[in-house]
Amino acid sequence: MRIALGSDHAGFELKEELKRTLSEKKIDYKDFGAYNEESCDYPDYTEKVCSAVLAGQFDRGVLVCGTGIGMDITANKFKGIYAALVHDTFTAEMTRKHNNSNVLVLAGRITGKTLGVEIMKKWLETEYEGGRHEKRLEKIRKIENKNL
Repeated sequence: MRIALGSDHAGFELKEELKRTLSEKKIDYKDFGAYNEESCDYPDYTEKVCSAVLAGQFDRGVLVCGTGIGMDITANKFKGIYAALVHDTFTAEMTRKHNNSNVLVLAGRITGKTLGVEIMKKWLETEYEGGRHEKRLEKIRKIENKNL
């Protein structure tokens, strides 16, 4: 599995912790920035991560900003990206099992490092169930295609 990572300045610290965990688990990743805590704009990093996922260079993406809201909104503007802003491990599991999310969004100013790591681990290890959920995802894709 290959993971694309991105954050703004407010998500930088949590992203660094996530990188340590990915390295420990020997999961291949690329950090698309930000590379420090200098003020920057979250849409820039969201675009880099989502574009890399859509291009097939990475299996999934993880984004972190202050509240997660800005990156979540931006990520879901990309056709084919199904981003989920997650605050707990149960939701992390469900967004993979039922919604087949391909981008996880975390809130660096709200979610502690330990919890953020646990959320990401649960999200990475959970597979999509398909089945009854597929018809719902197909309905989402139809809506997505109407709004081009």
